Amino acid sequence: MQISKSEITELNGVQVLSGALDANAQRALVEDLRCVAAAAPFFRPVTRRGTEMSVRMTSAGICGWISDRRGYRYEPKRPSGAAWPPIPESVLKIWRSVTGLGRDPDCCLVNYYAEGARMGLHQDRDEADFTRPVVSISLGDDALFRVGGVERSDPTASVWLRSGDIAVLTGRSRLAFHGVDRVKPGTSTLLEHGGRINVTLRVVY
Repeated sequence: MQISKSEITELNGVQVLSGALDANAQRALVEDLRCVAAAAPFFRPVTRRGTEMSVRMTSAGICGWISDRRGYRYEPKRPSGAAWPPIPESVLKIWRSVTGLGRDPDCCLVNYYAEGARMGLHQDRDEADFTRPVVSISLGDDALFRVGGVERSDPTASVWLRSGDIAVLTGRSRLAFHGVDRVKPGTSTLLEHGGRINVTLRVVY
């Protein structure tokens, strides 16, 4: 999986690689993610309060991210008790190209945003080593991505992430609050039924 020459901008320390994946790479990636979803179907998680999230999700790797009334956490097994499927090689190649690390991610979280779905401001802090970056890949419809600082009260800035963009949270932005305020329907033809896929890669252990 080749990373195209892309414009790199910073948003409160988050590196955004605009147009990093060309159309062919995006289509190939979607097909690989379909295989992940066939092995581990999407489900709608709930918060600690029992409220359903607006996104649907699944995972690949040696662990997957889970949210339910017991809280937010990584689990080595799916809710069904089966193991998560392996992370596709195409996804791992993106991680290696972007990070330059010899250490592969433990978890590949796949979120699907239908029209009206969003993700509130949050920190990625359930991992053991915050020196490892978080890599986020956008596929499908445009999403308004908002990034703040390490405190929830810090000022935020926003950018539209488009299909093929990659965001990297590293250094001072690794624990930045971030979220997706909304998705703009009809801005991409990549996904047959519209919507947005976000792939987030993390070293957990």
